[in-house]
Amino acid sequence: MRREPADPAAALIFDDPLSLPSSDDTDRGWGDRPSGGTGASGDAGAAADLARFLDEKPPHHI
Repeated sequence: MRREPADPAAALIFDDPLSLPSSDDTDRGWGDRPSGGTGASGDAGAAADLARFLDEKPPHHI
């Protein structure tokens, strides 16, 4: 005799977790910002690189 769980959301699922995409599968999941299309060359790219550097710099490096 097989009993169904009282709450279907509480049931265990034994699917392969690696077959599903995760947030870490993208650059955005690793904290990278989407490129603006200008790249690192040019003023817009350099300004974006500087802004990212200043945003990510630990406080003791300021």
